[in-house]
Amino acid sequence: MNNYETVFILTPVLSDFQVKEAVEKFKGILVAEGSEIMNVENWGLRKLAYPIQKKSTGFYGLMEFRAEPAVIAKLEIQFRRDEKVLRFLTFRQDKNFAAYAEKRRNSTKKTGKEI
Repeated sequence: MNNYETVFILTPVLSDFQVKEAVEKFKGILVAEGSEIMNVENWGLRKLAYPIQKKSTGFYGLMEFRAEPAVIAKLEIQFRRDEKVLRFLTFRQDKNFAAYAEKRRNSTKKTGKEI
């Protein structure tokens, strides 16, 4: 299993409940495929660098998880099918970045700034 990180942007017209519902949907896909979710962060509504589908803001989210490489294709298909998702990016963490991400997660738990 490899460590992965996914950052996604949801459309800004969603309510807080709909944003949480979308995140839970993607978490459910990963869990159903046997992945281990290590961290989920809600970065909130932010301004986009350039308009996407005539929208200038979006809800940003981050998921860190351990999964088999075949799971990524299934997750990305679901991202593409969901009209709430404006953009997404998934990449595999190398050992140095995985260590940094773990250190960052531990520091946010101490300060209490996670969701």
